[in-house]
Amino acid sequence: MAIIFLGVFGSILFIGAIILLFNSLEKYRFRTVFAVFIVYMVLPSLLIIAYQETLATGVSAISYDGNGHCSFEAITENEVMGGECDLVLHNRSNEAVTIELEFMDSVFREDDMRMASLMNLAGPHLMTIDANSQQSIHLEELLDISDVSNHIYSGEAFGIHIKVVDGEKSRIL
Repeated sequence: MAIIFLGVFGSILFIGAIILLFNSLEKYRFRTVFAVFIVYMVLPSLLIIAYQETLATGVSAISYDGNGHCSFEAITENEVMGGECDLVLHNRSNEAVTIELEFMDSVFREDDMRMASLMNLAGPHLMTIDANSQQSIHLEELLDISDVSNHIYSGEAFGIHIKVVDGEKSRIL
């Protein structure tokens, strides 16, 4: 609830600042407001990349493009399922990072059926990503789903959510 309040409050402040900026200028009003919108959209992602490449260590230096893909196929009914996932992680630090990879289901699914998180049944997925490198990750697992209720039987998931853990630190990407 507090996050929603801060988001709404921040949006109101931004709109108020744009109105005040527009009213205070006599020349180049539209150009200036347009430039502020462009900077407001681009600057956060540039600051995140700059932080990851200069100061961040461990899981804070790991970035994920969000284009992960998982596919599932039932092998035997309600017992064994084949799961296959592909994703790309980028370590932007100057040191190798060892992480544990966890898959998360989307919070927007209305039917609450487990999909991507089924890959955690074969985990933990430990991997080391070399310094300043991009690594394609391909996982192919046989999943025992006999004790799992409310799971899919086959299908594909795009734009999967993941959690990277390094000791006590973790990030959801």
